[in-house]
Amino acid sequence: MTDFGNELRSRRETVGMSQAALADKAYISPGYLSKIETGKATGSREIIAACDTALGANGDLIAAFAKSEARRAGGGLRGLPEVTSHLVGRDAELDVLASVLRGDSRRQCVVFGLAGVGKTAVAIAAGRAAEDAFPDGSYFLDLRGHTPGATPVEPFEALRSVLGGLGVAPEHVPPDVSGRENMLRTLTRDRRMLLVYDNAESAAQVRPLLPTGTGNRVLITSRSRLPALDEAWSLSLDMLDRHDAVALLRSVAGDRAPADPEAGEIVSLCGDLPLAIRIAAARLVAGSATRLRDRLADERTRLMVLDDGERGVAAAFAVSHEALSDAERALFGLLAVHPGPVLEIPAVEAMSALPFGEAEVLLDRLHDASLITLDAVGHIGVHDLVRAYALRHAQPAPDVRASAVHRLVDYALARATAADEVVEPARYRPALDQPHQHPFADSDSALEWLRAQWPTLERVVDLAADHGLHRPCWQLAYVLRAFFFRDKLYEPWLATHTRALTATAALGDQSATGMILNNLGMAYIDAGRISDAVDAHQRALEAFTAANDERGRTDALSSLAWARLYHGEAETTARDLTTALAAYEAAGRFRNVAIAHRGIALALTALGHHAEAVEHADLARKQAEAQLQPVDTLMAINCLAWIHFNAGNHDTAVQLYTEAGTLAELAGSAYERARALTGLGNIAALRNDRPAARRHWSEADDQQTRLLPAVLGEARVRAELGP
Repeated sequence: MTDFGNELRSRRETVGMSQAALADKAYISPGYLSKIETGKATGSREIIAACDTALGANGDLIAAFAKSEARRAGGGLRGLPEVTSHLVGRDAELDVLASVLRGDSRRQCVVFGLAGVGKTAVAIAAGRAAEDAFPDGSYFLDLRGHTPGATPVEPFEALRSVLGGLGVAPEHVPPDVSGRENMLRTLTRDRRMLLVYDNAESAAQVRPLLPTGTGNRVLITSRSRLPALDEAWSLSLDMLDRHDAVALLRSVAGDRAPADPEAGEIVSLCGDLPLAIRIAAARLVAGSATRLRDRLADERTRLMVLDDGERGVAAAFAVSHEALSDAERALFGLLAVHPGPVLEIPAVEAMSALPFGEAEVLLDRLHDASLITLDAVGHIGVHDLVRAYALRHAQPAPDVRASAVHRLVDYALARATAADEVVEPARYRPALDQPHQHPFADSDSALEWLRAQWPTLERVVDLAADHGLHRPCWQLAYVLRAFFFRDKLYEPWLATHTRALTATAALGDQSATGMILNNLGMAYIDAGRISDAVDAHQRALEAFTAANDERGRTDALSSLAWARLYHGEAETTARDLTTALAAYEAAGRFRNVAIAHRGIALALTALGHHAEAVEHADLARKQAEAQLQPVDTLMAINCLAWIHFNAGNHDTAVQLYTEAGTLAELAGSAYERARALTGLGNIAALRNDRPAARRHWSEADDQQTRLLPAVLGEARVRAELGP
């Protein structure tokens, strides 16, 4: 006897109706009714409906019959589409997802991510991999939540489709959402099925479609992580890595795919997004790889290229954009104003000028919609193609944009100044036009912020210049100089100060021009461009003189003296630094006193006056220690070691280089540690201990910093000693 047959017989006996009486009401023979009750016949939906009415079952018999039919057909219900032949590089995600589907802890799984990232392909492949764990079948339904030009499937219609897939005849599907939900729960309560709901718009669209029973699993794909589904386990799908992105390009394009590095350039311009790569690969079949690459490289044509008439990256993003609220759309547009590449929540809050906390709430919603990413420390990620879409379709009005840029520049200047004040507390900073910022807790946190944000700050300097914000433009460049010097970031140092020089010229501010030229000269020295450095410092001296800026004149004279030291003019260096030293001592600028002593010591060393050089280097060390300047102290110790090396006092030089190397490691100064190790290698080489020399030099190279022979004596000696 089947479950349904047993249910029918129990109902009949409960109301005291004979087989003959019920058979008469159902217009069948008593013998056929007996076969239905014993499971030898299945009956028809019309017969069961008549029995339900005769027994007053209020639809329960109809539901039990539909459940029985679905169970009988369920083992053969295999509704998942075929896995694409171009699924590449998702092995880890597939393994995890299939394992979760087979497990007992999660009944709902959500695969979410940016439009075009391949969510559907991954869900289908994972469902296929786990399908044998669901003996009652699997079912796939596209909810069209983010399909361009399509209306999302409402729960009412979606439930009709699911119930039909489970074997319920159209005439037996309840006429209302609640009735359909109840029937779905009834049919699935004791089953073990996999339901895949693709392209969901929201949790509200999916929630009525969830089955009951511990054996069923629901796999959902969506651009949103659907946080309102409290019990769901989520898998965020990211871009392909570069190797797999190239493999996808070649899988689709076949023998028309270009060789490396052109293939890598194309997928990079596609942002490693599978949809974009597939469209680009299709274009390769009918066109030139070089022309495709060039059109992708041009932001004016990139999104147009990534549209083949049926699929389009911009169209896919547009659906997500249009689904945003007005406030979310406005904030998304501001992200196109930010120059990137590293966005942080406080910067976006500053741009938006929203009340405290509101911008972060909106960013969370953009993250839920997979238009941005948010990491644990509050960094915001915007995919290159999403940014291109925002630049073309979501930019705010010109006045809104201008205000946002102004606020962003003010924020960047204030934050960078706060970091510089902690990292370089003794450094001179002119009065800056920026609001107060909460200070950093310590130099480590300030350096961490600068190291994460400097690429963005470099672009903010350009942004300020482009919008005519000349004062904050040069001021931000000026503030960043100490960090660029510390981390030996020559290219951004030169780029920001070259742009800032244009800004000071526009202002006609000679003192500001002098400060920027002085900083440029320092960058030229660290880049090994000594003649350019001499020229920049000479021009700085002239600018300060024109501005009657005595402080600036002293700084320019000192900097010019250092440049002339590297230019081979040691006597001039010693003379001019002695003049600057007197001015620094009179003004109480004690850090500059230490720097001047160190420069004089190096000049005297070049002239062979070693004893006098040691006196100045000792004074530089004592002054730096008194000012609690660890990097300046390191420089003084290495300077002392260099003097003793040149004087032939190699044992003393070894002791000093060793001390400097140890302190540099503690202070995190890769440059001074590399310098000390190079000095130790030089001494080992002169002592004919080549293995020790190579060991020290190799460790110096491991510091991954550049030591220029034109500037640094230790590097020059190493070059002369050979490999």
